[in-house]
Amino acid sequence: MGLNDSSPGTMRNGRGLSDQWAESVVVRPRTTERHITVHKRLVLGFALSIITLIIVTVVAVVLSLRFEDCGGRDRKGSTGEVGSRGSGGSGKLNGNRGERTGERGDEETVQPWKNSRLPGSIRPRHYDLRLAVYMDNFTFSGEVSIELECINATRFIVLHTDRLEVDRVSVTAESGASGRPSNRPGGGVMRIHRHFSYPTNQMYVVVLHRELKPMRVYRLNISFDAAIEDELLGFFRSSYTLQRERRYLAVTQFSPIHARKAFPCFDEPVYKATFSLTLRHDPQYTSLSNMPVESSGPADEDGWVTNRFGRTPRMSTYYLAWAVCNFTYREAQTDGGVTIRLYARPDAISSGAGDYALHITKRLLGFYEDYFKVQYSLPKLDLLAVPKHPYAAMENWGLSVFVEQKILLDSEVSSSSYKMELTMVVVHEICHQWFGDLVTPVWWEDVWLKEGFAHFFEYVGTDFLFPKWNMEKQRFLTDVLHEVMLLDGLSSSHPISQEVEQATDIDRVFDWIAYKKGAALIRMLASVMGQPVFQRGINDYLLSHMYSNAARDDLWSKLSEAMRSDGRDIDIGDMMDRWTLQMGYPVVTISKNQSEQLPTHYITVSQEHFLYGEEVRKNISLQWQVPLTVAVGNASSVCLESLIWINNKTETHGIGQMDDNTWLLGNINQTGYFRVNYDLHNWKLLIQQLHSHPQIISVGNRAGLIDDAFNLARAGYLPQGVPLQLIGYLPEETSFLPWHAASRALYQLDKLLDRTDDYRLFSDYVLKQVASRYHQMGWPTNGPGSEGSVLPTSYQTEELQRELIMLACSFGNKQCHRQAVAYISDWISSNKNRIPPNIRDIVYCTGVSLMDEDVWEFIWMKFHSTNAVSEKKILLEALTCSDNTFLLNRLLNLSLTSDLVPEQDVIDVIIHVGRNPQGRSLAWKYFREKWDILNARYGEALFMNSKLISGVTEFLNTERELSEKSDQMKSC
Repeated sequence: MGLNDSSPGTMRNGRGLSDQWAESVVVRPRTTERHITVHKRLVLGFALSIITLIIVTVVAVVLSLRFEDCGGRDRKGSTGEVGSRGSGGSGKLNGNRGERTGERGDEETVQPWKNSRLPGSIRPRHYDLRLAVYMDNFTFSGEVSIELECINATRFIVLHTDRLEVDRVSVTAESGASGRPSNRPGGGVMRIHRHFSYPTNQMYVVVLHRELKPMRVYRLNISFDAAIEDELLGFFRSSYTLQRERRYLAVTQFSPIHARKAFPCFDEPVYKATFSLTLRHDPQYTSLSNMPVESSGPADEDGWVTNRFGRTPRMSTYYLAWAVCNFTYREAQTDGGVTIRLYARPDAISSGAGDYALHITKRLLGFYEDYFKVQYSLPKLDLLAVPKHPYAAMENWGLSVFVEQKILLDSEVSSSSYKMELTMVVVHEICHQWFGDLVTPVWWEDVWLKEGFAHFFEYVGTDFLFPKWNMEKQRFLTDVLHEVMLLDGLSSSHPISQEVEQATDIDRVFDWIAYKKGAALIRMLASVMGQPVFQRGINDYLLSHMYSNAARDDLWSKLSEAMRSDGRDIDIGDMMDRWTLQMGYPVVTISKNQSEQLPTHYITVSQEHFLYGEEVRKNISLQWQVPLTVAVGNASSVCLESLIWINNKTETHGIGQMDDNTWLLGNINQTGYFRVNYDLHNWKLLIQQLHSHPQIISVGNRAGLIDDAFNLARAGYLPQGVPLQLIGYLPEETSFLPWHAASRALYQLDKLLDRTDDYRLFSDYVLKQVASRYHQMGWPTNGPGSEGSVLPTSYQTEELQRELIMLACSFGNKQCHRQAVAYISDWISSNKNRIPPNIRDIVYCTGVSLMDEDVWEFIWMKFHSTNAVSEKKILLEALTCSDNTFLLNRLLNLSLTSDLVPEQDVIDVIIHVGRNPQGRSLAWKYFREKWDILNARYGEALFMNSKLISGVTEFLNTERELSEKSDQMKSC
C-alpha cells in the first residue's frame, strides 16, 4: 500500500521520496557494514542539502537587494501579499515572500518600465471604472478593474499612472482565451511580489511571483485617490458665475496622454478596450459620459447618487470622457434615432445660445453617414460647452467638449466671421467621430491621419451646410494652403509624419503641419483620384479598420485599391510617401521650350525644394511626384487644363499650341501642394491679363498668383517688383478671395517694415490700392434683427467689405478712422450699441487706439458686463489696441494675476499686446519675466506654449531682439 501511496503522481516534495526510500531499507536484510555505509551517505546528503539551501538563500537575498535598487527610490512597495497596499514610500521586500525572485534574476535585466513605450506583453480588453467625485474639496477616489489578455509570458504588468495615489493592488487569473473560468492549477489569486511607480515614464509596475501565461485572461484591480486639478488636463475643474454665485464643474481632457492622470490605464492609442464607468457624486450635480446612463441608483445614506453608464465600443483611453456639472440642455434627434444634446450654463441654454450648434450637428451626422457610408456608432452625442478648456474642442466619442467661445452663439451680436469659425469647429469635431474615434492612428507619428482629415472636412462639411460659401474651393486656399506653406517653407519645418519616442515628443506633433498640411495633401489626393473614387477608398478604409487602429500605409493601400478598381494603376503609397516623409514642398517652374529642335507646343518643367533663403537651399535636395495641372490662355480665353506627372528634376512635356502672346498657368484652382514659378515673360503676360480682364483667370488662381508671387519674391526666386506690379489690378477686383490673399501677403511686409524709414511709402501704397474699392463698398448698415437667417447668404460680399475696412483703418485712412470714432462715441452717449456685428472688432480696436483713456475704461466695463461669449472675446482684444503703455501694462498684469481675465484668454492678451507697435517691447519683456509662471500653467497643454512663443516673437525683427529671443529659447 505504501508503494502505491508513494507513487510518483502523489509526490509533490522531497518528503514523499525519502519515506519510500526509508521503507525499502526496513524490508531488505542488510549487514552492519551496509547499515554504517547507508548512514554515512545519509549524513553526507543531509549536509549537502543544508549547504545548498544556505547558498540559494544568500543568492536570493543579494538579487532582491539589487532589484530594490533597480526599481528606484520613489517606488511604492508591497509585502508580497495577494492584495497589497502602497504607502507612497519606498517598498520593503519581505524576505520569505520574495525568495523565489532571486532564482530568476530577470528584474535586473528586463526592467520594461524603463522603456518609453509599454512592453506589449499584455493588453487590456475591458475597464470597469468606479469613481466617487468630491466637488466640495476637489478630490476623487476610484477603483478600476482591468480585464487583461496575456500575449507573451511575463511577470510584469506595466501600465500608466500620473499623480495618482495608488492604494490597493490585486491580480487574479480569470480564464483561458475562450472566456470560460479557469479550473486549472494556478487559477484564481496571483501572488504579487511588489508594485511601485516609475515617475520618469509615468508608469506603474506590478511584479508577480510567477508568470502570466499566453492566451490566458487575468484581472488587475487597483484602488486610488487623486485631486481634481486646476490645470486643464486630466480630470480638471472649472467655474462660472450664475446670479452672482460661483458654481463649479469638473470635466476630463485626456488627449493625448492624460487619461493616466485620472485612472491607471494602458494610455497608448493602440491599446483599445471597452469601458464601463460608474460615477458617484452629490445629487445637485449631473454626470455625463460617452454612453447614456444605464442605471441610476437611489441616493445613499449620505444623499449621494450613483450613475452607471453603458459599456462603450472598443476605443483608445484618450477618448474616454466624463463630466460632473449642474448644466441644463437642449435636445434634438436625428432621423436614425441618435439623441443629440447640448449642455451649457443654464443662462446660456435659456437664451438659445446653443441652438445653432445643435441644429447643424443634427444635419452633420446625416451628412457624414451618407458621405462615409458608415453609421454613427453610438446611441447619443452630447456637446458640452465649458467655460475653460485648453483647446477649442475635444472629440470624445459621444461626449464632445467645447470651450464656450467655439459653440455658443448670440445671433444678435455675433459677426459672420465668428459664426463661420464656430461652424467649422463643430464640423471638425463631428468628423472625428469617424476619423479618430472609430478609426484611430496606431501611434502619434500619424496624428495627421485624424487631424488632417478633420481639418479638410471642416471645409467640405461647411460647404454642405452653406453651399454658397464655396469654402473648399476658395477659403481653404487662404486659410489653410497659403498659411501652412509659410511654415513649411522654413528650414525649421519637419515631415508631416515624424518619429515619436518619448512622451515629451508627443506634444510637438500637434501643430499646423499635421492639421493644415495634412488637410492640403488630402485635398490634393482627392483631386487626383476624383471625388467618387476617393470617397470609395476612404469608405473601405473606415470599414476595414473600424473599432481598431490604422497607419498611413493602411490608408494608402485602400486608396490604391480604389484607383485600381477605377482602371488606374497608381501606387498611392509610393506617391504620398514623398509628401509625408519629407519636409517641405517643391516650387515647380514652367517655361516655354526655347529649343530649336522642339516645336513651340512643348514646355520645360523643373522642380526644386522651396525654401526661404538661398543659402539654405544649397544644402537640401529633395524631389516629389508632382501632379501638375497646366492651362494655356490669352487675352480672351483659356484652354482646358492638362494633368502632367513630374517625377524628375527637369522634364519636357507637350501641351497645346502657343505663341508669343500665350500665357501658361499651373496648378489650376490650387489643388496641388506646391508653388508655381514662370519665366519673367510669362509673369508679364499674366500681369497684363489681370489688369485687362482678370475674370479669364479663376478666382482661386487669382488668389494663388498673388500668394505665390509675394512668397517667391521673399525667397529670392523673383524680383520684388513683380508681386507689387501684380496687385496693381486690385482696385478692379470684386471678389473677396484675392483681396484676402493680398491682405495676408501685405501683413507679412508690414511686420518687416513697420519700424523702418520706408514704412510711410509702403502704407501710402497700400491705401492707394484700397481707396477706390473701399469707398465703393462703403460701410454696412446696422443689421441686428434684420438678418433673415442665422448666417447671411451675402457672406462673400460681407467678408470683402470687412476686409477693405480693416485694411483702410489699419493703414490710416482718415475717413475710416472718423467713422470708427463716430460709432464708439454714439455707443457711449446713447448706451446703445449700433455698430454692425460684422465689423465690431475693427471699430472697437480703432476707437481704443485713437481715443482717450475713458474709452478704454468703457470697453473694460463692457467686457465684464456682457454675457455673450463672442462679444467678450472681441472686447478683450480691443483693450490690447491702446497706444497708452500704462494701460497695456495694466492689462498684462491683470491677465495673469487676477480672475478678471479668463485663464484660457491670457495667452491671447499677451499675443495681441505684442502685435500692437506700442506694446511690442512690453509683451516681449513680460513674456521673458513671467516665463516660469506661464510655462508652469500652460506647459503641458498642446498648442498653448507654441502659440504663445510664436505669437509674442512674431514681430521681433532687430538684431538685438533676435539675440534676446535666442537666449530665451535656450532657457526654455
